[in-house]
Amino acid sequence: MEKLTIKSWALDDRPREKLITKGKTSLSDAELIAILIGSGNRNESAVALSKRILQSVNGNINELAKLSVEQLITFKGIGEAKAISIITALELGKRRQLETALEKPKITSSKDVFNLMQPIIGDLEHEEFWVLFLNNSNKVLAKNQISKGGLTATLVDVRLLFKRALELASVGIIVCHNHPSGKLQPSTADKQLTLKIKESGNTLDIKLLDHLIITEKAYFSFADEGIL
Repeated sequence: MEKLTIKSWALDDRPREKLITKGKTSLSDAELIAILIGSGNRNESAVALSKRILQSVNGNINELAKLSVEQLITFKGIGEAKAISIITALELGKRRQLETALEKPKITSSKDVFNLMQPIIGDLEHEEFWVLFLNNSNKVLAKNQISKGGLTATLVDVRLLFKRALELASVGIIVCHNHPSGKLQPSTADKQLTLKIKESGNTLDIKLLDHLIITEKAYFSFADEGIL
């Protein structure tokens, strides 16, 4: 029995033709992946195979992007080349998201910070602590990683943080870090570090505007919660 290739499907089940006639936004996630892999296996079309792959990650594209070549080739019909195509496409999407974030450097709310930083630290498996340096128009002058691996007052060098702020003539800063566990509530260490940075900033007349805890899908804002 021949593989079920795209050309052999019913017209309604041909994502390439659907993209041409109805536009890219008309395609489901499974149909987009089906175009990438081109064919399925002896028992299912590329769309059916793509749906099965997506079901394994509960339809979550971010989770799909975490799968390795070895994990993807466990699906019948997915060889190394197809697995690499999927991984490559999702990585390009992530990089596009990063570039889009860089095009919007003005911060008007905690949501803007989340949109800027989530692509960078939202799905990491370790903690990273970053600082956004802002001018008096709330535009981001720079963003720097201050520490990696864990979060305590000893690991985050507040002197280095404010040295950079002074170099940039920044009038405000926003700090953020990720919680790989997915928990949004700040720890005691988070609160202590926030207070230390706030007090240091007051001395230098550089205001701490917010501290965000970022996870893959959500965030916690100290400023929004009124505890800054």
